[in-house]
Amino acid sequence: MGRLFARVFERAGYDVLISGRSTPLTKTTLAEQCEIVIVSVPIHETVTVINEITPLLTKDQLLCDLTSLKVKPIDAMKKSRAKIIGLHPMFGPTVKSLQRQTIIVCPERCDNQTLNNLLTIFRNEGAQCTMTTPEKHDRAMAVVQGLTHFVTLCMAETIRRLGIDIEQTKSFTSPVYQIELGLVGRLLSQDADLYGSILQENPFVSDVLKACKGSINDLQDIIVSGDPRKFNEFFELNTRHFGDYCAEGLATTDDLIEYMVNR
Repeated sequence: MGRLFARVFERAGYDVLISGRSTPLTKTTLAEQCEIVIVSVPIHETVTVINEITPLLTKDQLLCDLTSLKVKPIDAMKKSRAKIIGLHPMFGPTVKSLQRQTIIVCPERCDNQTLNNLLTIFRNEGAQCTMTTPEKHDRAMAVVQGLTHFVTLCMAETIRRLGIDIEQTKSFTSPVYQIELGLVGRLLSQDADLYGSILQENPFVSDVLKACKGSINDLQDIIVSGDPRKFNEFFELNTRHFGDYCAEGLATTDDLIEYMVNR
């Protein structure tokens, strides 16, 4: 992700320095030299790296991170004298551009000009910037990422426990199953540490998973009861909650299915 954003800043006219495990430039030397310092490391290493560089930063520098969690990294960054803006790109490093991609922005300690200058860089690339606080961000991510990844992993684990041959199911596949199976494959083809950190280090995930477990138990009881009325009530309750998004979701997945059929 760091290299993706390095190219973004280079296109914006910045001279970009990169420090990593295999570079001759150390993170402390970089922190002392750069106007904008962006920490882009695995979630479980983020606070440690921030703590190593915060004593070196001045009030004239801007410190950012690209982490999927915001409360703990920003609390660590607040120990510095630098301006602080937390960032969370809601996409992976393989995207071809930032066009129509979402970047979550948590301005913690900065002036309007510094914030606007940073937002302009991203918006010039076509990104959509969502402003929020660190706590609101982490609460939202407990659902947007935590619940999503948990449910996807549960599907993978259920299929594994049942001993189902993935290749054999392709002969029986529906478009929806193909989409769901694609999400499983996409997640499992990536870094386990990333998803483990997203699920285990966000303190708000626990409550979300308790609600998920309750939902599973209630729906299981309804299904086992064989009572159509109970199922229809459950279904209608959720239909009302999702409201207009039901039609939007149907249209979106229709487009996706059409693309899958005709590609």
